[in-house]
Order: sequence, then structure tokens, then C-alpha cells
Amino acid sequence: MNTNSHKVIFRLSALGDVVLTTGVMEYWAEQYGFSFTVITRAGNVPVLENNPHISNVIGLEKNDLGDLAWIRKSGEIAAEYAGCELIDLHSTLRSAILGARWKGKVTRYSKFSLERRLFKLTRSQGLRKKLESLNVTQRYAAALKREPVAAERLRPRIHLTDAETTFARDLKKKLGLDGKFVALHPYATHPDKAWPRENWTELINLLDKKGICRIIIGRDNNVFTDHGNDRNLTNKLKLRETCAILREAELLVTGDSGPMHLAAAVGTPVTALFGPTSKAWGFYPSGKRDVILESEMDCRPCSLHGKNHCTKDRKCLRDLSPDMVMAGIMSQLNV
Repeated sequence: MNTNSHKVIFRLSALGDVVLTTGVMEYWAEQYGFSFTVITRAGNVPVLENNPHISNVIGLEKNDLGDLAWIRKSGEIAAEYAGCELIDLHSTLRSAILGARWKGKVTRYSKFSLERRLFKLTRSQGLRKKLESLNVTQRYAAALKREPVAAERLRPRIHLTDAETTFARDLKKKLGLDGKFVALHPYATHPDKAWPRENWTELINLLDKKGICRIIIGRDNNVFTDHGNDRNLTNKLKLRETCAILREAELLVTGDSGPMHLAAAVGTPVTALFGPTSKAWGFYPSGKRDVILESEMDCRPCSLHGKNHCTKDRKCLRDLSPDMVMAGIMSQLNV
């Protein structure tokens, strides 16, 4: 292993955050010839598979991340990759512990934690402008290249195998999806980021009236009921199988979610519904055909991750009517 050209990336957190690192690694590999080892949670490992720029993925289990366990584990990783540069794309206490034990150069990205919190409190237009000027992938890229890189050059990338592509095409045939179809993701990790279920039901009615086929993807304990539709794939697909079928779809309709970034990473446009989070946090999709729907409300953004309990009954999302979403879909389908 060439310690000058091999970099170690640290990014835990949610699936979407890890997906967003892939476009940055692609850019660094093309520009500088770097290869990578990625340290992340075990559940995120599948999206990094089959990536030609990643030599190894260290998938951390929950028992690796306890206080004493992580001190021990981080020391083992630091010893194994002595001499390599560590690129910290997380900037948390855990990554600081790893950095303190690292036997080589440590580079960190700026996550604008202070600016985000001050903006949430003050609604300063100056802070808004600063935060909206760079999305998360651009902030990641700035760890090595201070001059801004165009967001389009940093779009995430999931490399599917031929077998995964064949699986998706066979599934399309099995489900009778011969023409255009859209994917719907009616779920959210945090309830306040979810578009109301009655709106999803009405949207499905509108799709049916237009004769537009749909599938439902995602994982959730409370499965969305789509009566009379055998194309509800909730909890039925593995992560990479979901990516493969998303590539076959014309577009994905979703909230601010991990699947939003999965779709981008396989080149599928999204209609994204944003509520408690906003552009300032940096997670807007950056595709030329992507449609972003949101309400203009003084209380937005109310949360960094959508965890706050909304006192207005998610008005920001309820105000996004099924007709509005349908109009966004039709504009993307050009029908």
C-alpha cells in the first residue's frame, strides 16, 4: 500500500451522509489518483461495495463504538494504517479520538456546526448565504481543495454489478412494469420529516388517474398500505437491490431521506419534499432534473435533523398538496 496515495476516510452517521462521500472520493480519485479505505458503520457498507476506488471498508458494529471499546479499536486501526492520511468527514468526538491516536496526517472538513446553530437561532441572512453557498459534498471536498468544486462534479455514485442490474430488470418484468414508472418512498427516520400518509394516498390516486405505474420502496415498521397494488416492496429488498430498482425508475418521490441520495447515486431524478430541514443544512439534491418542493415559513428550518416535535402539526409539509407534487412529477416525466 502506497501511504502517499492511499487515504483513510472516516464517516459514520446516517446512510445518506455516507452515500454523499462517494462522489467526493470519485473526484479525488480522478484528480489525484487516490485510493481509499473507508471507516463507517456496518449497516452502511453495502453502498460502498464494488467501488473501484475503495480498497477496503471497515464496518464498525455497535460494540466497537462504546467508549473503552472505541479507544481500543481506534488504536488498532491507527496502527494498521500508519503513515496514511486520515480524512475526517465526520468531526465528532469519536473521530477526534481516532485522530489523536493516528500515526500520520489528519485532515478534517468543516461541518459549520456553529454557523448552523447560530442560523437556527437568529435566521441571519448572512449566515444563510454562507451555508447555502456550499452543499455537503462541496464541504467534504474542501477538506483537500479549498477552492469550491462544482456540486455537479461531486454527485454521489453507487457502482452496481451486472447481476444487480439483471435482478432489477427481472423484477420489473415480474411486476409488469413495461413502461415508465415512478418510485415512492413514504417513510422517514424522524416522523416530523414525513409527508402525511393521507397525502401519499391521494398522490397514488392521481397517479392511477394518469395511468402512471409506481412502486413503493423503503423500510419501516409501519408499512404503508397501498390497496390493490402488489408493487409495494417495503421491507422486501436489500439495500443494493433497492439501488438497482431505483436506477430503472423514471424518478423517485421522497422526503429528505437516505433513498433521496441513493437515487442520485444511480442517476435517477427526485421530487424531494422538504419540511423541517432546509437548503442551509446542505443536503439538497443537486441534479439538473431534480425538483424540490417546500413551504415558505418563518419557522423553517426548525431542526438540524428533523427530530424536533412540531407544534404546528407539520404545516410546512401538509401545505405541499398532492396536486403540487403531481405537477412536479409530470414536469419531470414530460407527459
